[in-house]
Amino acid sequence: MAHILIVEDELAINDLIAMNLDLVGHSCEQVYNGNEALECLKTNAYALIIMDIMLPGLDGFQLIQHVAEGTPVIFLTAMGGLSDKVKGLKLGADDYIVKPFETVELLARIDAVLRRIQRASPVFALDGTVVNLDSRVVTVNGSEVEFTHREYELLETLIKNKNIALSREKLLHLVWGYDYMGETRTVDVHIQKLRKKLHWEQRIKTVYKMGYRLEVSP
Repeated sequence: MAHILIVEDELAINDLIAMNLDLVGHSCEQVYNGNEALECLKTNAYALIIMDIMLPGLDGFQLIQHVAEGTPVIFLTAMGGLSDKVKGLKLGADDYIVKPFETVELLARIDAVLRRIQRASPVFALDGTVVNLDSRVVTVNGSEVEFTHREYELLETLIKNKNIALSREKLLHLVWGYDYMGETRTVDVHIQKLRKKLHWEQRIKTVYKMGYRLEVSP
């Protein structure tokens, strides 16, 4: 499931989008003006941004220029003119939806963009943490965080098996290999290090008498 930023100054529309995204399993952050959204973009990572154009403070056309490369944007706006659509798409928007809109169509468009991005990008984002699975670079709130080889391997294993409970023995097998003869306490120590570095105390769940699970559902 994706963590999505909603930038919409009409409270009722903002809440409607958030409610429907929550119902299908996504998590949301809601802001109501361009300046507030800019502060969020400086400190957090999002799988997708849904953005109005006519906003208090920075408008959508200005705001999209501050979005991190690779983060998809859907414009959701009353500005339905062809020139506005062309401008929005040229500025980098992945889709352009004109108000009024049908919620079912919006959800379908969101799913289409997320599927396209997930196929194209080896990036995992959650709660301000961004993991590039190709470069093995991890950032938290925009700052790079260093990991040992085993810490990163454990992190990648949890990501690839997100929402799946993994026993300590299974994690030892996947991360340390067949010939690793250490105690399962090693897994506990490394899990604690990941939680601390990523601020994922509420994301890496302890599964009683078994092991751990990376929980990405809201």
